[in-house]
Amino acid sequence: MLDVRELKLEKDRRVIITSDVHANLPLFRQLLEKVNYTTEDYLFINGDLCEKGPDSLSTVEFARKLSEESERVFITKGNCDVVHDYVFNDVEGIKNYMRQRKNSVLNEMLDRHGKSLDEFATLQKLGEFFREHFVELLDWLDNLPIAYETDDFIIIHAGVEDIPDWKETSREFALYTPAFYEKEHQADKTVIVGHWPVVNYWANAVSSNCPLIDLEKKIIALDGGNQIKRDGQLNALIMNGEEITYTYVDGLNKKMITRSHVDETGRVGTVTYPNYELRLLKEEDFFTLCENVNLGIEQWIKNEFIHEGFCKNDLSTTFLSVEKGETVSVVDDRHDGYALVKSSSGEVGWIPKDCLV
Repeated sequence: MLDVRELKLEKDRRVIITSDVHANLPLFRQLLEKVNYTTEDYLFINGDLCEKGPDSLSTVEFARKLSEESERVFITKGNCDVVHDYVFNDVEGIKNYMRQRKNSVLNEMLDRHGKSLDEFATLQKLGEFFREHFVELLDWLDNLPIAYETDDFIIIHAGVEDIPDWKETSREFALYTPAFYEKEHQADKTVIVGHWPVVNYWANAVSSNCPLIDLEKKIIALDGGNQIKRDGQLNALIMNGEEITYTYVDGLNKKMITRSHVDETGRVGTVTYPNYELRLLKEEDFFTLCENVNLGIEQWIKNEFIHEGFCKNDLSTTFLSVEKGETVSVVDDRHDGYALVKSSSGEVGWIPKDCLV
């Protein structure tokens, strides 16, 4: 059975929930400042403090400090927080992972002591090094629960199985299952997850990294694609009494709109993993109408992103309207004719390039 810890929350306190910080400590600090976090609030961090970003160790240390400073801070483990398990379980593939992903807590632990992976003949020796120098940190990560349950919601990193007793969910499913919103569950309360970037659900809708809140389905998905998507962000869900709101921060540069533009195309959508294969239908000056082969839907792809029948990577296919004087985040302005921007409401899409300063 999963390590699930039950909590009784005081009803008059604000609840702040985030996930998938992914070693981006400056952005995490920025988010806490934006929501005006204090120790009077409940703060939940729903897994993946580590990996992908540049500073796993400092992020973990900061989260530990937050939990020491307040009894109202609760942190679950995510799949990226247990990557060290592969070392201690003698999984040889972790060596290739470490070589390919320099932004890893495992490499940071080596770097902090001037070591390299090649200095360790076996995973057993590597594990001994980690235990010698980082036993306290590793024990803290290992002791994080898989889930928290309150009167109103369940917080778990990836999801729960569709079974009568959700607490019988396997650890593998709880930490690693993809696309939980596309699944069902039988829990009697809302399940709040991270792990799977929300934008992956918007293949045929307006592209956005903002939280997906579906109280009818009893699922809230929080992962804003921070450190994974070019237009990604770090989301915070805020519960204040019966009210549920959200906000986000990202690391993108901001620019002001100098010319209003009204989109009349109605084009929406997103290309996301793993649905990159295209069938080209109609080419225009800046975009090509394509059939997304895996999904069987039509999407307008920026021409520079099409290569040998595939979209090169994740990409918004949404077109936006903008007002003169509004501020947008610039995702990509390197291409002909159009710039990819994020509006203040979090919608990501293309606008004519001459709308920007």
